[in-house]
Amino acid sequence: MRVPTHVRMVEVGPRDGLQNEKQTVPTAVKVGLVDRLSEAGLPVVEAGSFVSPKWVPQMADSGAVMAAIRRRPGTRYAVLTPNLKGLEGALEARADEVAVFGAASESFSQKNINCSIAESLERFAPVMERARAAGVPVRGYVSCVLGCPYEGEIAPAAVAEVAARLMAMGCYEVSLGDTIGTGTPAKAQAMIAAVAERVPVATLAVHFHDTYGQALANILAALEMGVAVVDSSVAGLGGCPYAKGASGNVASEDVLYMLNGLGVETGVDLDRLVAAGAFIGEALGRPTASKVARARGCA
Repeated sequence: MRVPTHVRMVEVGPRDGLQNEKQTVPTAVKVGLVDRLSEAGLPVVEAGSFVSPKWVPQMADSGAVMAAIRRRPGTRYAVLTPNLKGLEGALEARADEVAVFGAASESFSQKNINCSIAESLERFAPVMERARAAGVPVRGYVSCVLGCPYEGEIAPAAVAEVAARLMAMGCYEVSLGDTIGTGTPAKAQAMIAAVAERVPVATLAVHFHDTYGQALANILAALEMGVAVVDSSVAGLGGCPYAKGASGNVASEDVLYMLNGLGVETGVDLDRLVAAGAFIGEALGRPTASKVARARGCA
């Protein structure tokens, strides 16, 4: 088995993990979570989202969170910015990088952001231009790369097209997201192979949900294809309100345990990561979804 010797873990729990929580998560709790994740040595923490509070009220305090966190040297703090207004908020909050998000499914794009794939990419153009002028790197997300709740199977060529467009617009990296968690290792490798014909593997990341329990297997399959960046969410937090049945992201603790077992370097401390998961689990009043954390005695 050939896998990268080093993998960059991108922690999405504070944003993707918390954005759909029905209970309001206090700003202090979000700050505490981000700080604990930083202390665990995670190189990238997605700390918030500058979107309309009407659509994502949980993220309304992202500016306050960014102002209060303890910035650890070696950790980049990223935020989601769907439009120019969001980007200006991110710049004001001194985000280290920003992210834009598209989809490989026309139906999902319409349901999620009320526009076509082509229209969504057009909307990103001024965001990319402003970010470039400010010297802030932009990451691109592609949703529904291995299936759509409305269309079912998604052609790998469709994923490759959106990924290539995002890279051409100036994204330094594209994260391929199995939004509804229906992918399997063979399908994941076929999709990555198609994308790699248009986009260098070194600029790809994977973002797997664990709805069908396939996330770790899919990540391993991606590593075998040369992908060396993995998104995950502490305690397995998260889901997608537009994807029926989509459970949480793969747990960061479980990903790290697997990477440690493969001898892959990450720079992340498992004990501290488990502690961060325990902290947010206690704050939310529910048990962790991480099997590793549960095996180590966390409720």
